[in-house]
Amino acid sequence: MSETKEVTPKKPCLFQGEETGSASRALVIIPTFNEAENIGKLLGELAARYPFTLDILVIDDNSPDGTADIVRSMQLTTRGLYLMTRERKLGLGTAYIAGFDYALQKGYRYVVEMDADYSHDPAVVQRLLEAMGSVHLVIGSRYMNNTVNVVNWPLGRLILSKIASIYTRLVTGMPVADPTSGFKCFSAEVLRALNFNRINSQGYSFQIEMNFRVWKKGFAIKEIPIVFVDRSVGNSKMSKKNIREAIWIVWWLKIKSILGLL
Repeated sequence: MSETKEVTPKKPCLFQGEETGSASRALVIIPTFNEAENIGKLLGELAARYPFTLDILVIDDNSPDGTADIVRSMQLTTRGLYLMTRERKLGLGTAYIAGFDYALQKGYRYVVEMDADYSHDPAVVQRLLEAMGSVHLVIGSRYMNNTVNVVNWPLGRLILSKIASIYTRLVTGMPVADPTSGFKCFSAEVLRALNFNRINSQGYSFQIEMNFRVWKKGFAIKEIPIVFVDRSVGNSKMSKKNIREAIWIVWWLKIKSILGLL
C-alpha cells in the first residue's frame, strides 16, 4: 500500500488551547474519491451537530476534483477536522484500516464509518453512539424486521443488495440482517482485537469481512434501523469487481473460520 500523509488542522487563534481529549470523543472516518459536490456540506453539518463530541478524519485518494482542497479550507475554521491523503485510489478497505490505525493511535473510544455522499444521515450518528452500550459494534441496517428502508435506488440494485444480504447470512451463519451496510460504529476494544494485516477485502465485501471477524471473536453486535438515501450528486463507486468479490468472500471467510485461520 502506498504511504499515507496526515495533514493536521490549521486552526486560528480562536481554537488554541481548546482541544478536548480524544479519549472522550468519537472519530468519524469518511473515505473520499471525487466527492467535492458533497464533502463541504457533510462536514459542515457534522461539525454543527457535534462540535464537542466528534472528530472527523477524511481519507482522500487523490481526488482530481479537489475534494482534499475543500477539506483543507474547512480545517481553518473547523475544530477536530483531520485529513489523510493517499497517492492514488487504493480502495475502501485500506482507507478504513488506515483510519482505524489512526483512531487507535490517538486513543478514541468509538470509531464511526460513514459515506461521503449523504446516503448516511448525519443525525443518525448520535443514535449509533447511543446504541453502543454494552455492545462492540452497532450497524445501521436498511433491512431490519423484514422491511426495506432504501430511497431512490434502482430496483435492480435494491434486489442485488437484498439478495447479497440473504446469501451472506445463509453461507456464513452470521446473524446480521444488513452485512454490507457501511454506516456503523466500532468500539476501540473490538478494533484492537482484530489483526488488520489479515483483512484483504475491498468494497462492500470489506463490510462483510469486518462484521464476520467481529462476530467470530465473540463480540456483541447490534443493528439499528436507518433509512438509506441514494446519492443525489456524484457517481456511485459500485463496480462489477466489488460484486464478484462479495460473492466469493463469504465462502473464503467460512473456510478460513472452519480451518481456524481467521
